[in-house]
Amino acid sequence: MIQCPIPVIGFCAFSGTGKTTLLTQLIPILKQVGINIGVIKHAHHNFEIDHPNKDSFKLRQAGTEQMLIVSDNCIAKIKDTDFHNNRINLQDMINELDIETLDLILVEGFKHYNFPKIELHRPEIKAPLIFPNDKSVIAIATDSKFISKSTSLPVLDLNNIYEISDFIHDYISANTNTIFEMEMYR
Repeated sequence: MIQCPIPVIGFCAFSGTGKTTLLTQLIPILKQVGINIGVIKHAHHNFEIDHPNKDSFKLRQAGTEQMLIVSDNCIAKIKDTDFHNNRINLQDMINELDIETLDLILVEGFKHYNFPKIELHRPEIKAPLIFPNDKSVIAIATDSKFISKSTSLPVLDLNNIYEISDFIHDYISANTNTIFEMEMYR
């Protein structure tokens, strides 16, 4: 069971729906009302933010377990993992964040976990809806006018970032002092 003392809201959708685009528009609006945000983004492929011939890369190649690269205005932590044969654990990723400084964690990906999620749906992607098989979806943000007829969940206008922001703000307010528990679907 995963536990977190602050609200965690995921965004689930099929590739090409615009999860990252939405988050880049949403985060500044939430920041304007004083919400401190952490983001966890799951990449479905290997990635490397460090590069050969950089000192940090050389130090990692020498065998360090964790690498902090720091300047007066930025800290980057690089921690090599051994998840090749196991799934990345959302609780471990939450634990990597400094939760004491945050009011909200937004998660892009990890759709196989049972935690509050907003589904993004664009009919032109021609992908099925997620919410009928995922009871942890708390709202649907879509540009379709027909979804509201098939669910009792709140249906938000995917192109109205303020409506989505208001929904998240209300969700945070309604769930203050809640321990958020999540688990991975079996």
